[in-house]
Amino acid sequence: MQLTPFKLERFFARYEFNAKYLLCSSDCESLSVADLLAYEPGAEEGLKKHWLGYTESPGAPSLRKEISRIYSSIQPEQVLVHSGAEEAIFLFMHAELNPGDHIIVHWPCYQSLFEIAKGIGCEVSFWEARLENKWALDIEELKRILRNNTRAIIVNTPHNPTGYLMPKTEYLALNALAQEKGILLFSDEVYRELEYDPADRLPSACDINPQSVSLGVMSKAYGLAGLRIGWVATHNAPVLARMAALKDYTTICTSAPSEYLAELALRHREQVSGRNLQIIRDNMPVLEAFFMSHADRFDWVRPKAGPIAFPHLSGEDIDQFCHRLVTDTGVLLLPGTMYDHPGNHFRLGFARRNMPEAIEKLDKFL
Repeated sequence: MQLTPFKLERFFARYEFNAKYLLCSSDCESLSVADLLAYEPGAEEGLKKHWLGYTESPGAPSLRKEISRIYSSIQPEQVLVHSGAEEAIFLFMHAELNPGDHIIVHWPCYQSLFEIAKGIGCEVSFWEARLENKWALDIEELKRILRNNTRAIIVNTPHNPTGYLMPKTEYLALNALAQEKGILLFSDEVYRELEYDPADRLPSACDINPQSVSLGVMSKAYGLAGLRIGWVATHNAPVLARMAALKDYTTICTSAPSEYLAELALRHREQVSGRNLQIIRDNMPVLEAFFMSHADRFDWVRPKAGPIAFPHLSGEDIDQFCHRLVTDTGVLLLPGTMYDHPGNHFRLGFARRNMPEAIEKLDKFL
């Protein structure tokens, strides 16, 4: 399998740990180990006593039990734990796709959601989100893209990088279409629980579509990227079994301390995600005021969920702008070219406490 360089990750390798202000982070404000242990009496002592041997390959039973509580119909044995979301994406595609298969991918998107399939030898079509439609997807367009050999549809909602949240009626129609056609639906739900209005929260695909696979991770809504814990949840037992068998050739199992801390966080997941959602809500007025004062330079669609947006810049090449900005001020934005998007957009992240300070630096730079 041949994979092209991961543009976004190579970009972050260059800038992420040198820039003072990460105004493009796709995750939320993290916690220290001490902060996380403080959620529960006895947790610190429990961590000190935690066994550092191998963990169970599917994930610790107690961790899978906590993950299953996120869903309405999933049992612990229907959860497979991975080292982050990336491993889960990699294993799903290798378990279910063959050369010559056709897949449809919600785009723009995280590169691995299509690049791995291309490396396998699949034909990839993009189901494009467009600015003129406020990043909305068109189900009728999806139907036109379908082929006889379409094996999977890959969708991400709430969406990276636009913050778009699919309306429930369209989401249900998508799942119904996939079921009707016998097509696997891989649903990237890593920003679920960061809806600005809880009434907008969609059901997980795995709860309404028995053939679908839902992806989750500790990194995004919970802000615990350093744990490197992700998972898939599904009623589709053959898919889960094939992924579990392939995992024997990747990580085999995940980190015992990470599993302990992830389980602890999930026992308090409403508090953890609620904390991050409050940071987003506190930062949103700053963001809105900024874009209002610079309406001549930027267009943006206000997100409905998640910690990121995908504004458009006028008057200057986005790559040059982002490079000048980080060089002069230490403020890092992610150019849309890292998604192969041609529209002179950039990803902006607003779930860090120092975002107002970063916006002030950007404002002075302008």
